[in-house]
Amino acid sequence: MTVREEENAGTAPAIGRDELLTLYEQMEVIRRTEKAAHDLFLSGLVKGTTHLAAGHEAVAVGASAALQPGDYVFATYRGHHHAIARGAAPAECLAELMSKGTGLCKAKGGSMHLTKASAGMLGSYAIVGAHLPMAVGAAWSAKLRDSGEVAVAFFGDGATNIGAFHEALNLAAIWSLPVLFVCENNLYMEYTPIGAVTPVGRPAADRAPAYGLPAEVVDGNDVVLVAEAVARAAARARAGAGPTVLETLTYRHFGHSRTDPAKYRPAEELQQWLQRDPLNLARQRLTSAGVPEAALTAAADRAAAVVAAAVEEAKAAPPPDPEDAFTDMWADGGSAWRT
Repeated sequence: MTVREEENAGTAPAIGRDELLTLYEQMEVIRRTEKAAHDLFLSGLVKGTTHLAAGHEAVAVGASAALQPGDYVFATYRGHHHAIARGAAPAECLAELMSKGTGLCKAKGGSMHLTKASAGMLGSYAIVGAHLPMAVGAAWSAKLRDSGEVAVAFFGDGATNIGAFHEALNLAAIWSLPVLFVCENNLYMEYTPIGAVTPVGRPAADRAPAYGLPAEVVDGNDVVLVAEAVARAAARARAGAGPTVLETLTYRHFGHSRTDPAKYRPAEELQQWLQRDPLNLARQRLTSAGVPEAALTAAADRAAAVVAAAVEEAKAAPPPDPEDAFTDMWADGGSAWRT
């Protein structure tokens, strides 16, 4: 089901060309940061595996543009985009991937567990679907405190076949919580097409009505459309009307992880999606709005400079202090057992 247009009127502020240029530059930074992570991995400098999300930039950036600083974000192990969109610096993200002491989590998280609580980025999680109930808990806290905050859970299409997805939607609906469930449907759950194992065409949106929840299917490669959809859903949540399910249609440019060549994807399918690259769509919007090509080139050049500096900073960073292993175990920042 799609939220009716008349219900959405007046809830999504228009994105001007200056803001869109900023969003485009942020997507460039994210794309280049992931390219750097890919190159560092191949150089043996990234510890463990990485799950890249090149092609998904518009979802994280568009959603973050529609949120407030105090809102909560929960992401998957493919969460580099969301961390940077919420304010994490490329240098601290790359340092985390490289197990450096200046990393976002001081080398305790790695690629799959990026967290920056001060920016509302409450973690990326390796267990599929596990963070959806956490987002519900954060939304419950916001409702109890009447703080006006919204929690957002980003997840892949495969998570819609996990029990936690249904449990989270059910409880959020029962308590009318201010939480947004944002499915990044990239057509594949790891190596398997989602359509091969799911009886409905839209694995997230088509299931929302079973819980009495509104849902909207969004072009996940268009940063403006994502921002507008999230703004509508967030306004609805803040007004006390409860959760919304958003299914954003997108596509990852790489395989599931760095060990996956993605040979199972049809070549023509890949080509069609590459032609709808979110960065190119943003550039087309900017060009149509009268932004000169020189401004777009300058934005891309600034992004390149930021990431190049981040790579050098992360490479030069010191190893983690062993004492840091005993910090942040509890809310007070320490590790002492509390009775």
